[in-house]
Amino acid sequence: MLPHSTTSQEQEPLAALRRFARPRAAAERCDLCSAALAAEHEHLVDSANRQLLCACTACAVLFSSQEATRLRRVPRHVRFLPDFRLSDVQWNSLMIPIGLAFFFRSSVAGKVTAIYPSPAGATESLLDLAAWDELVEENPVLQQMEPDTQALLVNRVRDARQYYLVPIDECYKLVGLIRAHWKGLSGGGAVWEQMQQFFDALRKRSGSISQGASCPT
Repeated sequence: MLPHSTTSQEQEPLAALRRFARPRAAAERCDLCSAALAAEHEHLVDSANRQLLCACTACAVLFSSQEATRLRRVPRHVRFLPDFRLSDVQWNSLMIPIGLAFFFRSSVAGKVTAIYPSPAGATESLLDLAAWDELVEENPVLQQMEPDTQALLVNRVRDARQYYLVPIDECYKLVGLIRAHWKGLSGGGAVWEQMQQFFDALRKRSGSISQGASCPT
């Protein structure tokens, strides 16, 4: 069961979450040039405050370089990791209280940050860096994560064992879905259905068939 408690550490993660938690405008516009946007469009990350900005393709291209800039273009590619190695012992050593979390390199903090969803929003968790270094050693693909814009998404809810490299906006989208649909103490059927649909869509985007169990409905 996802926890209900929140901490002051949620404030920064919530900056990115607000893009998905609030009602969508009738016609979204680029936050840089005000051009009209399609429902599916690019995002930029303001690395200083983890804020997500909507962007047209022309503006997004201007920030495609991964050199040290405040605004970074969020990649679109989703990669399923069927051979990812993470034992129960290793997972417990990462000190994540639930079976769902994402990890990304923060260029501002100079470290890997762990965030997990809760009914109240995004919660940042203290991360054992030694445990993370061990995980990278066993999974060199993690060295390819782009700072601020790409994350390792882990789904170990109940019997699931799914691991993805995803755009950071997909992680906050998942947090927003959980926050919007959670009901009562156990979440209710709607939230599990939304999670199922979310991970089904990720598998399709990655072009792979998940070998792990799906989220229960």
